[in-house]
Amino acid sequence: MRLSDLQAKMVVNVNDGKHLGAIVDAEVNESGQILYFTVMMKHLFKRLFKSDAEVNITIKQIVKIGADVILVDL
Repeated sequence: MRLSDLQAKMVVNVNDGKHLGAIVDAEVNESGQILYFTVMMKHLFKRLFKSDAEVNITIKQIVKIGADVILVDL
């Protein structure tokens, strides 16, 4: 699966069911392993007034990658 495929999916927190946003970037180490994905918050209003407009999601926090959604446990 390519990063562009993941960027087209919604990221949803399984604990509260909230839509977090979309994957915008991935941090990769020297050996090519993905350390974490960066998710940009969905709402412009939240991005303007919150200091943490981005959330980093590690591979261990991903519960399931479906056809349209990525479920994460935060």
